[in-house]
Amino acid sequence: MKSAKAPADLATVVKKLRTGNMESGAVPYTYWTVDLEKTELTEGGVIEESLVSIFVNGQELATVMCSPLDQEALALGFLYNEGVIESLAEIRLVQANVTGTAVDIFLNRAEFNPPRRMILTSGCGGGISLQDLTAIHPSLATDFVITPDAILQRMGDLQGAAQLYNAVRGVHTSILANETGMLVSAEDVGRHNTIDKIAGKALQAGIDTRDCLLLTSGRISSEMLGKARRMGVPLVASRTAPTSISVQLATAWGICIAGYVRRGGMRVYTHPERLGLPEVTPISA
Repeated sequence: MKSAKAPADLATVVKKLRTGNMESGAVPYTYWTVDLEKTELTEGGVIEESLVSIFVNGQELATVMCSPLDQEALALGFLYNEGVIESLAEIRLVQANVTGTAVDIFLNRAEFNPPRRMILTSGCGGGISLQDLTAIHPSLATDFVITPDAILQRMGDLQGAAQLYNAVRGVHTSILANETGMLVSAEDVGRHNTIDKIAGKALQAGIDTRDCLLLTSGRISSEMLGKARRMGVPLVASRTAPTSISVQLATAWGICIAGYVRRGGMRVYTHPERLGLPEVTPISA
């Protein structure tokens, strides 16, 4: 290995990173980069993680671990995906505090009874859900069909939206898209949080999420499928794999799951007819 470089002045590094050279949602950090050719100090950063409490009509609903980006969209999307609200018209006020530790949401109605039970989920970043995914829900009523090539193109949009990931790694990216392009994007330490942020941004922008696509960098878990169904999304695609429960839910709810979408290929786990492929008989239940 080549000899290490002398450490840079940390105060200078921090000042530089905080004045425009560091992505929002990351904190400056100097670390050693070690490879076969050299060892050197790198002026970079790490992903920022925080606890944010969501209050509805003055009552605490949930506290989530998340990236301190798009907190108001996160809170709105969480309320929508968990069935607390149906539209933005029910919201009188949404405001994050200046310290980034809480988001207050006030409804147009005075009554609000928070659920007594929260469900811990498999989502990274302290995932929780208010919904029991074992409840029976009807399949999505849509004739949505898209080509595999369109999925591959939108995965390119997902990679282009991963600005924070490209800067410091350690973060998930998701996008909402249609056949022709990306509609909104979100990044967070929790992959489930990215879906809530997508839902919140869609509410804020007046975007109808039905018959859109959700593409994500992370594993497709059961709570993410529940959020996708709530949003009326008939196709969820990922660069990685789905879980067994998410596959079962997607089968029942009419949602196509495409996993390992990369390098010109993918694995289609459920409802292949949405990609113009013939249905198959599963090898095992």
